[in-house]
Amino acid sequence: MKRVFRISRKGKVKPIVLSHLSAPQDLDAKLALIQALIPLGLLAVAEALKQEVAALAGERYSRKGGLPGLVRWSQQRGFIYLGHQKVAVLYRRLRDRAKNQEIPLQTYRQLQQPQEADPAILRKILRGLSCRSYLPAQTGAECAEAIPAAFGLSPSSVSRRFIRASARKLQQLCERRLDSYDFVALFLDGKTFAEDEMLIALGITLSGEKVILGFIQTGTENERVCSDFLRSLLERGLRVDPGLLCILDGSKGLRAAIQRVFGSQALIQRCQWHKRENVVSYLPKSQQALWRRKLQQAYEKPTYVEARAALLRIRQELRLLNASAVASLEEGMEETLTLHRLGVFPTLGISLKTTNCVESVMAQVGERTNPVDRWRNSDQKQRWVASALLDIEPRLRRIQGYRHLPALRAALQGEIRGERTATGDQVA
Repeated sequence: MKRVFRISRKGKVKPIVLSHLSAPQDLDAKLALIQALIPLGLLAVAEALKQEVAALAGERYSRKGGLPGLVRWSQQRGFIYLGHQKVAVLYRRLRDRAKNQEIPLQTYRQLQQPQEADPAILRKILRGLSCRSYLPAQTGAECAEAIPAAFGLSPSSVSRRFIRASARKLQQLCERRLDSYDFVALFLDGKTFAEDEMLIALGITLSGEKVILGFIQTGTENERVCSDFLRSLLERGLRVDPGLLCILDGSKGLRAAIQRVFGSQALIQRCQWHKRENVVSYLPKSQQALWRRKLQQAYEKPTYVEARAALLRIRQELRLLNASAVASLEEGMEETLTLHRLGVFPTLGISLKTTNCVESVMAQVGERTNPVDRWRNSDQKQRWVASALLDIEPRLRRIQGYRHLPALRAALQGEIRGERTATGDQVA
């Protein structure tokens, strides 16, 4: 007979008799419940093992019930998993007299497999828990949890589980199809890992959601590497035909790669913050705050004509002060005004005028990877980055002004078809 348990008012566990346990899915559901409810599980495991012994060999001291030839044998010390903690147990062994062999207990064998242990360990390590913190409770380690009799997991065991779980995350991110997403904007930027750089792509859908497209490991953001990365996104289903706004920090390699791979289907919005800081870096420190404020005010103009005119006035004023700052301002100035030219700066400028969206993601990746004090190989770096990115993605919020993204899509399509003039006005 199948029995589950209830707790009396005095705290005692009492069995409740139900129907016979025969279907494997019933056993799986019961074992999953025991492993999830650790306090009840500690009290119920012994009874669950006793139930299976009674179902196979009959009740103790009874000549009826059970399967023919099966008898109780000795008791054996072993262990099971509650959650992902190992706990010592004492269980009864069974033997088939006719075949002269031991009959394993299905309950015991399944409880020896941790439920979702690898993902649980992955989450804890990403949040800064050391592999060496999985130690016996007697040592006072952080991850002993509230199971007094739990075994500690060795650092090597925890490390192997983390490697397995993070390898699955890397495969999931690299193979995820992009066909089902309707992207209207794409952020591209890199994060340094030891002597390498991880170039990360963050997509913005038409409804405003942020989606991690992938990353590539590179030494520098050169055109060849960036082009290969963008082609891999196309192979996974990234669609650029409806028009795509690419926001980047001014990397020449990235810009050239976008033009080569995406062609006329993509427009570039240079990060205004990076442009402003590049220009003022040529000036004396005593004057940087003044010109930073002037550039910021120019970029905040609502229309393309006003913003461009303000920047041209600043260029004229800077000519007598610093020719190098003027050259920095002129380089790519039109690409910093793409949102103005499309006529969507007042509604979407706060989200798309800088690379803040992807830099925020990289900062969160850093929170999860900074505790690693030694990067041993490429596989380790990529597993950590993929695991961190997929851990961050569900927490990303929609961009501000997402309701105006359809207007951006229409403006992009008009620009691609050449329906806009140099002033940003749409041709009737």
